[in-house]
Formats: sequence, structure tokens, C-alpha cells
Amino acid sequence: MRTVVAVDWSEQSFNAVKVVCRLFTHESLTLIHAVDLRPFENPLFAQPLGRKSAGAMREGMVAAGERLLDQTGALVPVTIPSIQRVYKIGNPAPVVLEAIRSAHADLVAVGSRGRGRLAELVLGSVSHRVVLHAPCTALLVRDDPGSIRRVLLTVEGHEDSLRLRTWLSTHRFSRPIELSLLTVVPTIPIGDSTMEFRFDKWTAEMDQYARQLVDETAAALRTMYPAVTEQIEHGDPAHCITKAAGHADLVIVGSHGWRGLEHFLLGSVSHAVLHKVTCPILVIR
Repeated sequence: MRTVVAVDWSEQSFNAVKVVCRLFTHESLTLIHAVDLRPFENPLFAQPLGRKSAGAMREGMVAAGERLLDQTGALVPVTIPSIQRVYKIGNPAPVVLEAIRSAHADLVAVGSRGRGRLAELVLGSVSHRVVLHAPCTALLVRDDPGSIRRVLLTVEGHEDSLRLRTWLSTHRFSRPIELSLLTVVPTIPIGDSTMEFRFDKWTAEMDQYARQLVDETAAALRTMYPAVTEQIEHGDPAHCITKAAGHADLVIVGSHGWRGLEHFLLGSVSHAVLHKVTCPILVIR
């Protein structure tokens, strides 16, 4: 596996390095740190400090970035054949995305500080922009759960199942895991009593589809991961996933391309998964 890890001085970033090295076997790993020096070019900042002071501050940030790469590099196992440390000056999100493309990465890992949804909307987030636009699977890490054994895999449909199974068969976990397969049949409030019969029929068909989905997915996954259990829940998907994630060390979700992932990040499910779930989240593309 070719992996890129975006690093900064946050605890979540250090956790991302440790978790991604623990989860998979890596053919190559690139640590990238980007420093955004644009604020130093703003006259409101640069002129009061003076050119000399602003320059000294820039030099200090560059030196700090190099120290960061040394510290995060010390967390990487020496068993990984190829380890690269990349330092760039520029807007962090585009720099990381370019590094992913250049490395032909299979996976990118980023730390997430877990700011609230409103803060993400107003301030933006490097980690969430990377997850949204990365051309590969992304691992979002907030806390380090230590040993990762209990994995929650959420599945929405047969296309989603195939994507998840294909990626997991190509990129195996480095240690044994217990896989819990979850699909959620959403409940829809019906205000018109004349619709109850049709709604009951629709629910029965959805239950049948969900059972077939989890049975087929579980059967395929057991060829790779023998310890697979199945769950079918009814209710609000965000609530069900968040509740189930409380017993997991890692949550895996699938994306549906650009639109699907954008909906995932901006919708109510994202608010639960990305902002309430504290364990690492693997978004498979």
C-alpha cells in the first residue's frame, strides 16, 4: 500500500501516524507537512512587525516544520521499505492533495480536531477538504484507540458493498479483526393513515433487501475475515451508526463518488459520524 500522511503539530496528527502504521502494511509512506506563509504577506501583519521580524518568524516556522517531520518520522516502523519526508510551503489542503496524486497513493491519513459543524462551515477544515477531494481512500483520526480489533463496517447497498469488499480484499488489515457489519433501514414518518398499508409493504421489502445485502456481504467478507457478525437496525441512520460506533475501534464507510461523499460530509449523517464518533473513520472510495 502506498500511503500519504498529512502532519501538523496537533495530537490528532500524531495519532494519525500511529494508527495508520498499525492498521496496514505499507509499501511506501510519505509524511507531508505544509506551511501556509500567506499571513506573513499581509501588510497588516508584516508592516507592524517589520521585514526583519517577519522574516525571522517565517524562518522559525520552516525550522519547526522540519523538526515536526523528524518527530513524526520517529513514529514510523523501520520495517516500511520506503519513507519520505516532504516539506512544502503553500496552502495545506491543495499541497496534500497534490502529494496524494504524485505518490499515486492508495490511502491518505489525516488528523481531525473535531471542531463543531458550524466552525467547520465558517473556518473550513484541511482534514475534511482532503477527505472530500482525495482521489483515494481516506483515514480520519481523532483519538488513538490503541489496539484496533473491533471494526464497524456500514453498508448502504450492493454497489456500496462491492466497493468496500474490493478495497478490503486488496488492502488487508495487518492484524486480526472482529468485523461487525451494519446496515440501517431508515424509518419514514407517515402522517396519512391511508398510506399505512403501502408503507408496511415497502418496509417489508426493505427488510428483505437489507437481509439479502448483509448475508451476501458477510459471506464474501468471511473468506478474508472469519469473525464477521451482522446487524440490521431500523431508525435514523446517523443515530444508529453513532450508537454502534461506541463499541468500535474503527468505523468504515463507503463513498459514492464526488456527490455521494459531499452529501456524506455535509448531511446529518456526517454530523454524527465525523463530529460525534471519536474512533478513527475509514472512508473507502
